[in-house]
Amino acid sequence: MNRPYHYRHFLNSACLNLLIIEDEPELSRNISSYLLQSLYTCETAATFSTAREKLNGGQYDCIILDINLPGGSGLELLRQLKQKQQSDGVLIISAKNSLNDKVEGLELGADDYMVKPFHMAELSARVNAIIRRRAFEGNNILVLGRLTVDLVAKAARTDSGDLNLTRKEYELLVYFASNKNRVITKESIVDHLWESSVQMTDSYDFIYSHIKNLRKKLADAGCPSYIKSVYGMGYKFSIG
Repeated sequence: MNRPYHYRHFLNSACLNLLIIEDEPELSRNISSYLLQSLYTCETAATFSTAREKLNGGQYDCIILDINLPGGSGLELLRQLKQKQQSDGVLIISAKNSLNDKVEGLELGADDYMVKPFHMAELSARVNAIIRRRAFEGNNILVLGRLTVDLVAKAARTDSGDLNLTRKEYELLVYFASNKNRVITKESIVDHLWESSVQMTDSYDFIYSHIKNLRKKLADAGCPSYIKSVYGMGYKFSIG
């Protein structure tokens, strides 16, 4: 059975999870602060060992990876990551404008390479591009039946006009779209959209409420029932 594209495994909008591996505290904070404005969730690691522990514990939509780290090389982390065949996107950042490092990093499987110093806007654009390529084959506009989602504007619309979605409703819609035709469990939705901020209980009333509201807005805009319940398992987004 296909595993959901667990956006710790998606794109420029829905509360995506990034790992920033950078030993300079100020730069790490600046990157986190800037990317948080784009609805990303940012984790950080300042040493080789901390980064390896985080990488062993899960997957990320994109990893921003410095090469020179206390305790080891970022390139070795990249090598280990690709040996495990994880699908995380990787953007290398380095103070060294070294052709050898750049070639080695790209050959090991990195998606892109940036030399410090850089503008945060360019960093964000490159992260967005990596995630789009991996999640939606580089498309900024998703056409899903009667529904169109603009991943850059973070907006959805139908022929009837724009959908007035809350942030969580939009995040939920994009998560469903990235897992089209796959069954997604309630636990996966909680883990992706709320992560550790929600105390896990046996009640998923807040999930039902968001899905109910999203379904109603789609129906009011003329969309068929794209979000289908799969009894005893979860939900599936299907336009067929």
